Amino acid sequence: MGNSEISIKVNNLSKTYKSGFSGDGVKALVDVSLDINQGEIFGLLGPNGAGKTTLLKILLGSLQPTSGTALINGIDIGRPEARGKTGFLPENHRFPSYLTGMQMMVVFGGMSGMTAREVITEATPLLDLVGMLKWQNTQIKKYSKGMMQRLGLAQALLNDPDLIFLDEPTDGVDPIGRHEIRNILLELKNRGKTVFLNSHLLSEVESISDRVAILDRGKLLKVGPVSGLTQTKPEVTITISTITADKQNVITDQYPTAQVTGSRVVAPFTEPSEVNSLIDLLRANGIDILTITQVTPSLEDSFVSLIKGSGVGGVGGVGGGTGGEHE
Repeated sequence: MGNSEISIKVNNLSKTYKSGFSGDGVKALVDVSLDINQGEIFGLLGPNGAGKTTLLKILLGSLQPTSGTALINGIDIGRPEARGKTGFLPENHRFPSYLTGMQMMVVFGGMSGMTAREVITEATPLLDLVGMLKWQNTQIKKYSKGMMQRLGLAQALLNDPDLIFLDEPTDGVDPIGRHEIRNILLELKNRGKTVFLNSHLLSEVESISDRVAILDRGKLLKVGPVSGLTQTKPEVTITISTITADKQNVITDQYPTAQVTGSRVVAPFTEPSEVNSLIDLLRANGIDILTITQVTPSLEDSFVSLIKGSGVGGVGGVGGGTGGEHE
């Protein structure tokens, strides 16, 4: 990764929300520990209610942990200077609709101590970077959701941060815009910036993240490179001629993990020799093979499998869960 310095260090972080008359409360985070390296794109995944937003709020200083510690660039998150060189694009952000894009940048830059002249100097190339320069003098009330996201990303980069927190950065952005934003994030990484990405679009996280973490019900299930999280065995799907029940039993007797439904055989495998043996078995029993397709599990497949294994009821992928308040 070029630079092994730690940008974010989280140690045994826990957060419990008090809930009415319940003595135990709601455990939003439970002993979460992880390191995020400088200069990497780090993706955070989990179903609704997993604790993603709670972790983000704690790191940003808007929420106090119940126990545990966290450092940003070696500075305790309890100190305001820990966030001196950070940028943040929140989910469902709201900008004053009567301002123009550039006016909004001046307002936000002023909050961080920049003069209007400094903001305009810095904001002009940023608005150009996100494709919003020609709209800089248009009132925000005329912006689409995608344009709002682009403006929000420019705002998050205004103070040239070393660490950028992005909560659903491509929400409402069209496919071309998502592609452009992904390229921007990769360029930020090339400049040595650290990007902390929270997104429900698993394909997006998979395509650009160096590492990902999966949270479920406040607990950290797994952390690592995407390739290390997609360890579910690949499968082969073989389309065959219709077979009798006897021949179906022959297949499942020798390959208990195979699923035979109608004219399809789906079987996981570890070695190519296992596929060859299955093909030989089909041929030996006079079963015609029409097509053979290998399917390699995606991050989404592995994510769903991991969450199911952790015991979430009725996995809705990233959409199911216990509600957004303690997400």
